[in-house]
Amino acid sequence: MDEQIKKNVKRLARDAENKVARSILRWKYKKEGKPVPIEHQLENESRYVAEKAHQVISKRGKVVLNELKKVYFKGDQKGEGPGE
Repeated sequence: MDEQIKKNVKRLARDAENKVARSILRWKYKKEGKPVPIEHQLENESRYVAEKAHQVISKRGKVVLNELKKVYFKGDQKGEGPGE
């Protein structure tokens, strides 16, 4: 895949994450009865929240993958394959 295409896809994904975070923050402020901050401030908050969520998902995904690898290779050492 062309590097420029990869960069564009990643940028689109990040933009989508930020938009989702922004709408959730807007909903949260309204639900709590607080005034919604100005758009610039809301944009900064949404970028921060999206980045934190991305980090958490990344970290937890790695932990889950490592645990699956441990289970798979532990079973493989006993002469068992996956699904046996």
